Amino acid sequence: MTEPPTHDEAHGGALGERLNWLRAAVLGANDGIVSTAGLVVGVAGATTDRSALLTAGLAGLLAGSMSMAAGEYVSVSTQRDSEKAALALERRELREQPEAELAELTELLEGRGLSREVAREAAVQLTARDALRAHARVELGIDPDALTNPWHAAWASFLAFTAGALLPLLAMVLPPAGWRVPVTVVSVLVALVFTGWTSARLGAAKPGRAVLRNVGGGALAMGVTYVAGTLLGAAGA
Repeated sequence: MTEPPTHDEAHGGALGERLNWLRAAVLGANDGIVSTAGLVVGVAGATTDRSALLTAGLAGLLAGSMSMAAGEYVSVSTQRDSEKAALALERRELREQPEAELAELTELLEGRGLSREVAREAAVQLTARDALRAHARVELGIDPDALTNPWHAAWASFLAFTAGALLPLLAMVLPPAGWRVPVTVVSVLVALVFTGWTSARLGAAKPGRAVLRNVGGGALAMGVTYVAGTLLGAAGA
């Protein structure tokens, strides 16, 4: 007798949360690539001194990664506070007016395509099992057991930005002086093709346009900063 097949893939909220984290990591790495590449290429337009390039690149990496981490922490903390406040309000309403909340849950389920009778029965069963969780998921779109974590978001952004920023930094300081800018530009454009393709696939979109936007934006950033650095270097600034 064969056993029924098992399914190991994530479903529902777990899959959505995983994709959101992956997308955030890809975008964080992309920001690290573009911002650090623009910085070191701009400095390379003004000087060929390896120490100056390394100092500028490390400063940009640390400032950018800390800024990303702080921004994510503040943003996700605000989101978590909002989710907790919404759950507290829902908990109070369930305690003070349970019949009205049951009717509201029935209407929400009916709006999702269930018949009135089935929606009512489902609402009754969900309420009996865990009223707060039922309302949180159906009404608020919140999983009470998986609230957003600001520390996870901060560390993920910090690490993703750092990983992305290391590429242009190393590409700029490791090769000989004459090869630094070409190696950095090629490395960055290849990396942007990858991050653009990955972000598009995670969003179930066609990658071609996303890759062109990504590469075009990165090339423009490097071009502008290189010209600016060259002009400042020529002026002796």
